[in-house]
Amino acid sequence: MRFTQQEKHEIIRLVEGSDLSVNRTLKELGIYKRTYYNWYRRYLEGGDDGLASRAIGRHQTWNKISPEQESRVVEEALEHEDFSSRELAFHIIDQHRWYISESSVYRILKRNGLITAPAHILLSAADEFENKTTRVSEMWQTDFTFFKIVGWGWYYLSTILDDYSRYILSRDLRSNMTARDVMPSMDEALRFTGISKENAPRLLSDNGSCYVPGELKSFLRSKGIEPINGKPLHPQTQGKIERYHRTMKNVTRLDNYYSPEDLKEAIDQFVDYYNNRRYHESLQNLTPADVYFGTGEKILKERQRIKQQILRDRRKNTSGKNYSW
Repeated sequence: MRFTQQEKHEIIRLVEGSDLSVNRTLKELGIYKRTYYNWYRRYLEGGDDGLASRAIGRHQTWNKISPEQESRVVEEALEHEDFSSRELAFHIIDQHRWYISESSVYRILKRNGLITAPAHILLSAADEFENKTTRVSEMWQTDFTFFKIVGWGWYYLSTILDDYSRYILSRDLRSNMTARDVMPSMDEALRFTGISKENAPRLLSDNGSCYVPGELKSFLRSKGIEPINGKPLHPQTQGKIERYHRTMKNVTRLDNYYSPEDLKEAIDQFVDYYNNRRYHESLQNLTPADVYFGTGEKILKERQRIKQQILRDRRKNTSGKNYSW
């Protein structure tokens, strides 16, 4: 079976992000080890271009990245240490108007010792709600997560996330986790969105004790919101907000907090980063804000224009012309 360039790239990403061993993962995928390592060597040497089917006697160098451009990629990586190779590639396109592929960025960072762990996480398709949304505020997801504050004990964070855009609409840090502790974050999300009772979304939650009482369901229905509880023993139904909480806690837990105010400040900073600056792979590498506020299509068209212009320029000058950012 012959694989396309895109399929080879996707297989490499799956293997890199798998929790299983390389051999076990390749066996599950039905790929021979020799074939995979041949692809991987070509990928490290030539990025996506190295995975293309090779024509005998033909060697293309028109799309080669110059040493000066490579140095600029390294500089950007050092300036934005929290970016993955994927996020860095789209940061360069959007902020510096210069096209470079994710695989090229990864190859450059790998060669310069700036990749220390796989940048991709293998996720199951079952991690998402089975009925996918098609617009903003069609459905929201909510969940609690918890933190321990030194000298204060456990605190609980209630978050409301828009399912379609993954935009964080509200968050509320509470000292308890009851049905009444869900209500303030819901009121804040409604205030932020300005949605009327007639256009209110569905609300997806798990079957936690704070989400099933009739008191909460009566409160939600009074706002026009239809409550939906995920399947018992199937937490993947709330996959998007579960993954958001894991990502957020991986960052905020790097520090100790000695008051609720300190923790709130750290959470607010992360939400601002997540909503407005974090490129989300499942959103075509747009930010949640790009999708929520409807600017995504314009950004995607501009990226495509930049890519085509850069490739045309490179074809005209195969000697490695330098492009200023």
